[in-house]
Amino acid sequence: MTPMMRQYYDIKGRNPGSILFFRLGDFYEMFDEDARIASKELDIVLTTRDRSGDGIERMPMCGVPYHSAQPYIARLIAKGYKVAICEQLEDPMTVKGIVDRDVVRVITPGTLMESSMLDADRSNYLCAVYISDDKKSEACFADLSTGEISATKFPDDDITHIENELASYCPAEAIIYGESEKVKQLAEYLETRLGCFVNTDEDAFRASALSGITETQESITEKALISYLTQTQKTDISHFQALRNNNEAAYMEMDLNTIYNLELVSSLRTGDKKGSLLWVLDKTKTPMGRRLIRAWVLRPLLSVSAIGRRSAATGELFDATVSRGELILHLRSINDIERLIGKIAFGNAGCRDLKALSGSICVLPQLVSQLGSMTSAALRECAQMDTLTDIAEYIDGKIIDDPPFSVREAGFIKDGVDPEVDRLRGLLNNSSQALTDVESKERERTGKKLKIGYNKVFGYYIEIPRSVSDDVPVDYTRKQTLANCERFITQELKELETELLSAKDTLATLEFKLFEELRNEIAGKAGRVQQTARRIAELDVLCSFAEAAVRNKFCMPEVDASDVIDIKDGRHPVVELMQEGLLFVPNDTFLDCGASRTAIITGPNMAGKSTYMRQSALIVLMAQMGSFVPARSARIGLTDRVFTRIGASDDLSAGKSTFMVEMTEAADILASATARSLLILDEIGRGTSTYDGMSIARAILEFCTDKKKLGAKTMFSTHYHELTSIEGEVEGVKNYNISAKKRGDDIIFLRKIVPGSADDSYGIEVAGLAGIPAGVIKRAKEVLANLEGQKEDRGTVLLSPSLSVTVEPSPCHMSQDSDQLSLMDMSGSEIAGILNSTNLDTLSPIEALSLLYELKKKL
Repeated sequence: MTPMMRQYYDIKGRNPGSILFFRLGDFYEMFDEDARIASKELDIVLTTRDRSGDGIERMPMCGVPYHSAQPYIARLIAKGYKVAICEQLEDPMTVKGIVDRDVVRVITPGTLMESSMLDADRSNYLCAVYISDDKKSEACFADLSTGEISATKFPDDDITHIENELASYCPAEAIIYGESEKVKQLAEYLETRLGCFVNTDEDAFRASALSGITETQESITEKALISYLTQTQKTDISHFQALRNNNEAAYMEMDLNTIYNLELVSSLRTGDKKGSLLWVLDKTKTPMGRRLIRAWVLRPLLSVSAIGRRSAATGELFDATVSRGELILHLRSINDIERLIGKIAFGNAGCRDLKALSGSICVLPQLVSQLGSMTSAALRECAQMDTLTDIAEYIDGKIIDDPPFSVREAGFIKDGVDPEVDRLRGLLNNSSQALTDVESKERERTGKKLKIGYNKVFGYYIEIPRSVSDDVPVDYTRKQTLANCERFITQELKELETELLSAKDTLATLEFKLFEELRNEIAGKAGRVQQTARRIAELDVLCSFAEAAVRNKFCMPEVDASDVIDIKDGRHPVVELMQEGLLFVPNDTFLDCGASRTAIITGPNMAGKSTYMRQSALIVLMAQMGSFVPARSARIGLTDRVFTRIGASDDLSAGKSTFMVEMTEAADILASATARSLLILDEIGRGTSTYDGMSIARAILEFCTDKKKLGAKTMFSTHYHELTSIEGEVEGVKNYNISAKKRGDDIIFLRKIVPGSADDSYGIEVAGLAGIPAGVIKRAKEVLANLEGQKEDRGTVLLSPSLSVTVEPSPCHMSQDSDQLSLMDMSGSEIAGILNSTNLDTLSPIEALSLLYELKKKL
C-alpha cells in the first residue's frame, strides 16, 4: 500500500459511516465502496487503479472537481448520506513527501450551512431526543444556519407527545438515545412519517451528555447536540443563542394527522405549499419572516394575552394602510441576515455576504422610523430593534461596493484601509512605470543607451549594445551574451522583479488576512444581529397577517377563556381562494361545552360537510395564531387541542387496513382529548359492516359528548342517518345538514348548513355526477326502489335480473291479534308524543320543515 493510501484508510477509519471526499490536487477523490456508492448516486464514471502495484487487484475510484463539489454533496445529503470533507492542510508546493490531510468538516442533513443546499423558507433542524428510564424525556432542536436552539421537557415517556413535538419542527436529522423499544418506534416514525435522517451514532450522548448530569443541570439533549456539532463541524459554533425552554402550556400541541388533514403547510393532493393555509397567510417579504410564519402556523398559542398581543398588532397594521405599505416596501430590501450572520460566525462567509448584511442594515433606520407612530405592544417592541449602524459602517469602510466572488482574489479591500495593501496595489497597477523609472535611472547613471526587458529564463534584465558594454558599473552582473548585445542584472532590479512577481500573491494573502479580521469582528456581534433578525421576522409576519386579512376580507376574532366557538358567516380560507372567483357560501358554527357540545352533520356526498368542519377548525387555529379569520365575526374560546379523523387510507406496510388506521387514530383522539379540545370526526365507522360501523360511531359519539367521560366540542359528519336520533336522547347533541335540492335526476348542492338531519344521501345522483355510466345508474335506482318498497310482512328484493332474495317478515312486526303493539303503533305513539310536546305557534318555517322530515322518517 502506498503512503497516500495508508493515509486515506487511516482517515477513513476515523470517519466511519461517511463518504470521504479526499482532496487530491484539484479533485475530491473517493475510493473502494465510497466510490461505488458515489458513482451510482451521482451518475459519474467509476474508474480503477492498481491496489497492490502488480495490476492484479484494482481499486474502484471516482472524483469531482473541488471548486464545483457543492451540487454533488447536496445530492448525496438529499439521499441520506453523510459526507466527510478531507482537505490538504499544507501547501503541496512547499512539502516534500505526503501532504498532511484531515477531515475539516462532516456534512449531514442537519448540519447544512451552504445556501445552495438549504430551503430559505424553512428552518433546518437537527434534533436530539432522550427517553430516560425514570419516565422523563426531552428533545432539543438546533438550526446551525441561524443559531436557534430550544428544548422541550416531557413529564413522562409517552412517545405520543414526543412525536407531536417532532411533527411541529419536522427535523432534517435526529439523534435518539434511551429505552430501546421506544427508540426503535420513534426512529420508524421519524423515517417513515417525517422523512428524517436518523443518526444511530450514540457517541454524542455517551461522550459528554450523560456524564455526571443531573435533572437540575443543563439539558441532556442540548449537551448531546453541542457535542455532535463540535465533533462534526470542527469549528467555532459560539453563534448559538441562549437555550429557549419551550413551555408546554404556551403552545398548542398538534399531531401529524391534524397538520396533514387540515393542510396547514402543504396540500394533501400535491404536497406543495399552494393549497395550504400557509399559502393563504404567507405574504412575508424576508426569509426570516417565511420561516417564522411557518412556525406560528404549526404552533398556535394557548395564552389569551399572547394571542391578543399579536392580534392587536395585526389590527393596527390592518387599519394603517399607508404605513403598512411603507413597511412592506422596506422589508423587501432585507436579505436573510439571520443566516448571513450564521455563515459569518461559522467562518464560511465571503465578501459578498458581508456586503449583503450591510446593505440590509442600511434599511433598518427607515423601518424603525416608520414604526415610531405605532401604539400596539408588539409593534412598539419591534420599533426598539438595534439598527446595527456601526456594523454597516465598519463593513462599508473596508470592503468595496462590488467585491469579487472569492475572498482568495485580491482587490476587495478599499484604498486607504492598510498602507501595505495600497503600496502593493500601486506596485501592481504601476509596474510599467516602476520599470521605466529604473531604466531612466540606469541610463542617467551609466550614460549608455540601454533598455529593460524580460524573459522566462532570466526574468528582468538590462540590455546594452555590445559596442558600449565594456564599461559598465561594477554592480552589473552579466547573465547572457548575444550577437549584438549583452544582458545584465543588478541587485535593485532583482529585488524589484521579486516584488513584482510576488506582489499579486502577497496582496491576496494580506487582503484575506484583513478580511478574516473583519469577519471575526462581525462574528463577535452575532447576538445583536440575531436579536434584530427576530424583530424583523416578527414584524414581517404581522404585516403578512394584516395584508392577508385585507386581501381576503378577514375579521378580527375575539379570543377569550370561555368554552364557546361562535362563528358567523365563516368561510374556508383555502377553498375560497382556490375556487377562482366562484361564490363561496358562508356558514355559521356554534359549539360550547353545554347544550351544543356535539354537532352531527348529515347530507349528500360532495355537498361540503368536510369543508365546513375543516373551516371551523382552521378558524379556531388562525385565531389562536393571532391572525384575523375568514368570517363576519368570530368568538373563539381558548382551545387546547384540535384533533381530526378525516379521509380513508391504509398502512399496508404496517399491516393496517383502512378501518384499522381509522380506529387507531380515533383511539388516539379519545385518549388524548380534553373537554377544551375541538374534535373533527369525518365518517367514523367506515370499512366494516353497516351495523358494526354504526354501533362504533354511536359509541364514540356518546363518549365524546358525555361530560363524565370527555365532553369535548365535537363536529361529526356521517351517512348513518340513524345516528341523528341521538339528538333527542343524549344531552348536548344537535343535528345539522347540508341542504341540497333534487330536480328530477339532477341534484343542486346549496352548501348551506341548516338545523335538522338530511332526508337522503343522494349517493346515486352523486355517482352520476362522478361519471358512472348511465346504465349502472339506472340499475342502481331500480335496486334502490325495490329495497325501499319491500313489504313489511313479506317481499322480494330484486338484486339483479337473475337473482332475487326473499325477505322474511320482521320478527319485530306483530300481528293485530298479538297482545303487543306493532312497530307502526309504537311509531304512531311516539309521533303523537312529539306533536303534543311541540308548540307549533313558535316554530319557524325551517324548524317546521325539519320537524316534518323527522316525523316522516319515523313513519
